[in-house]
Amino acid sequence: MRITQSMLSGNSLRHISNGYEKMQKYQDQISTGKKITKPSDDPVVAMKGMYYRSGVTEVEQYQRNLSEAYVWMDNSEAGIEQANDGLQRIRELTLQAKNDTNTEDDRKSIAKEIEQLKQDLVNIANTQVNGKYIFHGTDVSNPPVTSDNPPTVAENIMDPAINNYSVEVSRGVSLRANINPGTVFSQEMFDVVQSIQTSLENGDSSELDSLLGRLDTSLDSLNGERAELGARYNRLEMVESRLDQQSVVATKILSENEDVDMEKAITDLTVQESVHRAALSVGARIMQTSLMDFLR
Repeated sequence: MRITQSMLSGNSLRHISNGYEKMQKYQDQISTGKKITKPSDDPVVAMKGMYYRSGVTEVEQYQRNLSEAYVWMDNSEAGIEQANDGLQRIRELTLQAKNDTNTEDDRKSIAKEIEQLKQDLVNIANTQVNGKYIFHGTDVSNPPVTSDNPPTVAENIMDPAINNYSVEVSRGVSLRANINPGTVFSQEMFDVVQSIQTSLENGDSSELDSLLGRLDTSLDSLNGERAELGARYNRLEMVESRLDQQSVVATKILSENEDVDMEKAITDLTVQESVHRAALSVGARIMQTSLMDFLR
């Protein structure tokens, strides 16, 4: 087979062009830190990258959901604590009012403080977070308690259908973020507080013992709901820990699939530059550029 000058020239140009392409590939990898810049560079890496990235995005979304659940539970815990403090103070005042040494004016003064504590309980029950009433289950657009005197609880407060404001914290796993609205801020609780206030305003202490018993029942319900909320909060923290681990693993897998080995890429680029210079040097020697090359 006869090797012509055009064949030599064509092969040299093709090798030089391939060298440019490889150098561009390594330069792109070093510049972007990624193995590929478009799916056609490596369809397998691109396909796996789409799958792994969807996993990372899914974990990130669940972590954002966790933040919402934390907001609801933290505010619910704070509200329950404030309500408990208010009811405990009402209990202390009721015990104080039972003392026969109190005058009628003393009991009326106590009744005024209970009135303020009652209004504070209403404000706590109507706590809003991001424009949503957190103590009204899924009925987040309407206040659970009116500001009337005496306060009136919403008609659906005991409806089980609204007692499930859930947040999806993992695939197929949802966690209730709200407290039972009918347990904490029930009509019974406000009726008891109102009855204590009315009895003191009227100077009648005969029913305070029975009202104290009803108040203690409301306090027990409140504390029971608080304990249940604490148990769910502990579970939420466990879910958060698991999601953090999943995020680390998913990010690591995505990085191993897409991120370039920088040391290897720099070495490959250096080697390719040497090969490219050698190809240029050899090409310059074998390609005849003028008649004078034959006369030397």
